[in-house]
Amino acid sequence: MKFVDEANLRVEAGDGGNGCMSFRREKYVPRGGPDGGDGGDGGSVYLLAEHNLNTLFDYRVTRQIKAQRGANGSGGERTGARGDDVILPVPVGTLCFDADTGELIGDLTEHGQQLCVARGGFHGLGNTRYKSSTNRAPRQTSDGSPGEKRSLRLELKLLAEVGLVGLPNAGKSTLLASVSGARPRIADYPFTTLHPQVGVVGVGELRSFTMVDLPGLIEGAAQGVGLGHRFLRHIQRTRLLLHLVDLWPVDGSSPEQAVATVADELAEFSPELAGRERWLVCNKADLLDQADIAERITGLTDALGWTGPVYTISAIRPESVRPLLSDIMTWLEAQRAANFTDEQDQDNDTDEADDDDWIQ
Repeated sequence: MKFVDEANLRVEAGDGGNGCMSFRREKYVPRGGPDGGDGGDGGSVYLLAEHNLNTLFDYRVTRQIKAQRGANGSGGERTGARGDDVILPVPVGTLCFDADTGELIGDLTEHGQQLCVARGGFHGLGNTRYKSSTNRAPRQTSDGSPGEKRSLRLELKLLAEVGLVGLPNAGKSTLLASVSGARPRIADYPFTTLHPQVGVVGVGELRSFTMVDLPGLIEGAAQGVGLGHRFLRHIQRTRLLLHLVDLWPVDGSSPEQAVATVADELAEFSPELAGRERWLVCNKADLLDQADIAERITGLTDALGWTGPVYTISAIRPESVRPLLSDIMTWLEAQRAANFTDEQDQDNDTDEADDDDWIQ
């Protein structure tokens, strides 16, 4: 299925059913009184996050969704049937915007999370609702209210903890295929990767993380040059960026310039993204001897003024990547533990505030 990370959609909730005006007419029952039933509520439209989806392709085909209208009430105080809701499955990581106002309606980040994007209309009231001691034969009813209608813009940001960035042919797809079950397209020409690829990397028993590979970035990507600008949003949710650089570019270019080019594009796309934790991963070390590797890495880090972690790997040799994966896993586990502690502290603060309110 084609990878699609943006879609426009028109959703219409169902109208509420109208109330019924009716009077009981039965043999030997004089003055039976009003017995008109209420209408049914209109169906609503929901988005449902599903972890087994990774594209919004279906909503490039189906662009209009309408929920069922509520049925009208009837005599005998029979209430109209409620309209059926419409559940639209979307990938985890989908953001929903109002296309007319640009307002963010919701962000679906967990499997099974639901978001109501169009609320169904409220049911109308039958004349039974209006009876009273002074109005024994009411002839008033109310119509159901109309359901909400909205134009939506869906935007997918893949959920992954580690993102791979770098120039085309830096070895990002090779690394992903080497350490995970993902099977990205690999070839000896630029822009082999045409859309993001996500893989799950296992590091020992019950220890794993997700990694996303983006199409290669080139100069001007943030303004729309190449392919990377369309997919840079997919690394906005990552915690760690691995910046892959080819130690021995076949075109004779400078590794220092390659790193600087990608760093500039990240900064132009999002200053917050440029400030994220980023590790330098020097790839294709199997093409050089140890002396050349040390010399090139020293020259690279000195030229960039790099103070962060630096790793040397050969993506086609999984054994050379194990130290990197182990350090990534340790770093992520520390981040997860810190986030869990922060969430517990927030919950405790909320509970204490609720207790104080109760005491007052």
